[in-house]
Amino acid sequence: MSSNLKKIKDTAEPGRRSFLSKLWLGLGLVVFAESIGVVFAFLRPRKPRTSEGGFGSIITAGPVGDFEPNSVTAIVRGHFYLACLEDGGFLALSRKCTHLGCTVPWDSKNNQFTCPCHASVFDIKGNVISPPAPRALDIYPVTIENEIIKVDTRKPIRRSEFRPEQVMYAKRI
Repeated sequence: MSSNLKKIKDTAEPGRRSFLSKLWLGLGLVVFAESIGVVFAFLRPRKPRTSEGGFGSIITAGPVGDFEPNSVTAIVRGHFYLACLEDGGFLALSRKCTHLGCTVPWDSKNNQFTCPCHASVFDIKGNVISPPAPRALDIYPVTIENEIIKVDTRKPIRRSEFRPEQVMYAKRI
């Protein structure tokens, strides 16, 4: 009987070893596949996460008639100011100072933007009145469709100074 028991033991041992070898091989393949997945996820370019109507998309600012000439309106969800110039044209100005990126508030009493960090001053068109800012405020493209103002905040336009062709006007019928 002891020889039968030894035969059963000998046949059982290679089965367990074989099972454990296959288990380790399977686990190793799973780890390898997950590692490859992590590397591809890291290298794949990301799509920017923007909510519809939020910064980094096209934002509807409102009807043309809602903005008074020679006024500036902060569009909070778009992180920009919409300037309605004296002649009725529109500019979408970035809120970031071109010196160090501080947020520049609109001072309606003095009709200018004043940077709280280093005292740069900009006019309603975004031109530098008082340095240290090296250039005018960045702008965003403005379109007017059916008397509704839309601003594309996906990419600011760098500029050195104001030029008349940067202004968008509503079409007069």
